[in-house]
Amino acid sequence: MSILTGPEISSAIECGGIVIRPFSYSQLGPNSYDVRLSPELLVYSPSHHLDWKELPDDGIPVRIGDTGCLLLPGHLYLGCVEEWIESRDYVPKIDGRSSAGRLGMRVHATAGVGDIGYRGRFTLEIDVVVPVKIYPRILCAQVSFETVVGRVIPYCGKYQDANEIQPSRVWREANS
Repeated sequence: MSILTGPEISSAIECGGIVIRPFSYSQLGPNSYDVRLSPELLVYSPSHHLDWKELPDDGIPVRIGDTGCLLLPGHLYLGCVEEWIESRDYVPKIDGRSSAGRLGMRVHATAGVGDIGYRGRFTLEIDVVVPVKIYPRILCAQVSFETVVGRVIPYCGKYQDANEIQPSRVWREANS
């Protein structure tokens, strides 16, 4: 598999193989596209109990205001990106920007790879090593796109068409 360059991402957008809405050339990098953090978060504190076999509650909803929001170590923050992303031809991968990492902020625990055919707004699994103040719509992550080899079977799973933060749905698998 190969990662698309910025010009190839742009070409794939022009011919419909990749959809990014809204799209801005200023967010297009050499081999990825920078995405913005939506101003809504779901917060799970260290005392919060999550169960693999149970539908999680929605956590504590928090809106990131213009004055920012302080993220604390030991908490799980679910957020999502502002951009709607689709690709029928490429595998989207999301990862933190190095600038966020250098502040001690991680944007995904395990879900860095999207599936070919996924469409929606990526949910971010955010945690921090030290307290970090964030703001709405910061460029916190980047999406790259990889080519595939072989017959494509598009994703049609439980997170398809996500337009907001998606808490875990693993309880569906555990109870089937």
